[in-house]
Amino acid sequence: MIINNRPDGEDPSSAQSADIAAAAKAAGIDYVAIPVTHAGFSRAQIDALNSALEKAKGGRVLAYCRSGTRSTLLWALSQAAKGESPRVIAAKAADAGYDVAPVQMMLDTLSSAAKGAAQ
Repeated sequence: MIINNRPDGEDPSSAQSADIAAAAKAAGIDYVAIPVTHAGFSRAQIDALNSALEKAKGGRVLAYCRSGTRSTLLWALSQAAKGESPRVIAAKAADAGYDVAPVQMMLDTLSSAAKGAAQ
């Protein structure tokens, strides 16, 4: 599965979502667009990523944006929304070379809410 976290038009010289979707379909690869702008993250984006990851069912997934940061932060938020420990999330992101500090408060809030709902 390919998860595109770049909004169309961010780099007009790059392939846009419709082009990537068509190429993925031709190759038999699932494709999902969950554009993330520099405006931040929404619950809808978090839920969309969790749905996409569920659909992938442990298969290979390539999520991308310009540098990988937005994709990593969205992944981190999606994991917190499922109740994963923010410390574990931060460690996994750090192992991949990313810092989740910009969304730390959201990680804590989402993780606590998920754990509270599970009780």
